[in-house]
Amino acid sequence: MSAVAVCKLSDLAPGSAAKFQVGDRAVAVVRLGDDVYAIGDMCSHAEISLADGEVLADDCEIECWKHGSRFSLKTGVPQTLPATVPVAVYIARVVDGMVEIETEGAAA
Repeated sequence: MSAVAVCKLSDLAPGSAAKFQVGDRAVAVVRLGDDVYAIGDMCSHAEISLADGEVLADDCEIECWKHGSRFSLKTGVPQTLPATVPVAVYIARVVDGMVEIETEGAAA
């Protein structure tokens, strides 16, 4: 799969997350400043949307609102319990003001 444009960078407020469907995958896209990160949207502990959670910009993490598991936006690895299984991470980039996500070769 090649990169898919999901939104304009300006559509994402700094420090926020949004959920997008990329092919058959639900992806949480997070904006930190002018950088974007993309991870699997479902918490590996409780199947809750991570895009609905809190973005922890200083730690480059997102927290699941249901039980408080925190995931690295860079690696998908859970940083706190109860989650113990990583979520997928995807290549995210900004091209001409558009956020693009590439899911091929995702790490998880």
